Amino acid sequence: MRISIRVKWTSLISAVILAAYLIVAYVAYQTVDNVASASVAHGFYIKLIWVGIIVVISGIAVSFAAVTMVLRNIKAINETIDDLNKKPDSDSRIKLRKRNDEIYDLTININKMLDRMQAYTNQQKEFVEDVSHELRTPVAVLEGHLSMLQRWGKDDPEVLNDSINSSLQELKRMQSLIQEMLDLTRVEQIDNEYLSQTTEVKPLFKQVYNDFKMLHPDFVVNYDDDIQDGSEVRIYRNHLEQVLVILLDNAFKYSGDRKEINLAASTNEALLEIVVQDYGVGIAKNDLKRVFNRFYRVDKARSRKRGGNGLGLSIASRLIEIYKGTITVESVVGSGTVFRIELPIVQDGIDADQASDDTNSKKSKRNSKKARSH
Repeated sequence: MRISIRVKWTSLISAVILAAYLIVAYVAYQTVDNVASASVAHGFYIKLIWVGIIVVISGIAVSFAAVTMVLRNIKAINETIDDLNKKPDSDSRIKLRKRNDEIYDLTININKMLDRMQAYTNQQKEFVEDVSHELRTPVAVLEGHLSMLQRWGKDDPEVLNDSINSSLQELKRMQSLIQEMLDLTRVEQIDNEYLSQTTEVKPLFKQVYNDFKMLHPDFVVNYDDDIQDGSEVRIYRNHLEQVLVILLDNAFKYSGDRKEINLAASTNEALLEIVVQDYGVGIAKNDLKRVFNRFYRVDKARSRKRGGNGLGLSIASRLIEIYKGTITVESVVGSGTVFRIELPIVQDGIDADQASDDTNSKKSKRNSKKARSH
């Protein structure tokens, strides 16, 4: 048998009030009975009974009203969740008057959780739609070539060769797309063991610079190294290398006639600053805010020819975000693009931002001690 919370808590609160009143009434009656006559004690006893009835009725009414007020807020939460269960895409949120209590704090946290869940759901939906869209073209191309070969193309050596080459090209593009999607999925599921690892910056940058210089002998690659020896950042080495490779690979892909790339890295007491600059086609101002979105490409036709799937910058941005860094982009169409990254430096085993917080905490403690001494 189901008993509502309203009945349970009203009964419990009323019972507590009644018990407290009975104890007080018993002590009071015993005191009066010892010092007063029998008739006075009897009259006092009758009054205690009437007062007790009033106290019980008042207690039930007050407790019922209090429980109802609390349950009204819980009901609002429940109705919102029911609405979301019926319509997962609904923008419904819990609406309560601002009050300084635990239930209001709970609703704020639930609303934040719902916002995150909806954002995640929307991202997954967009991801599936984008993947379907990206795979549709190569699948259609493969189907077209295979159908043509099945009908008559296999008897023409030139057509057969062209179809095979085109099909292999589309298969490679699908393979690249699938690999990048797997990379993006792994980024979203980074283990905690990676988050605590540190990487010495200078050797990694030197290695990446030498690799790209060897891969692109027709380019001028300028490397400005202002990294202090022994500087470390709290990021898994392969992830930092992956970010650098993505940015440099894009710089080489989208360079124009001026085959020159600038890579700069510097450290100070708090941050590692990275700059990757090219002098290529550039990005329009309206597109800058979306370059880190999944599958977004400024010029889809041109990107497809250059082998881009629109996932690299999204992976780089997510990696930097996970490791508490920032990545920004500046660009002028026809003049080139500059990507900037900042990552906190590790100082004596702790992050620079944590060290700053500890320093501020110590200063505040010293100041409070001085204030008490005065």
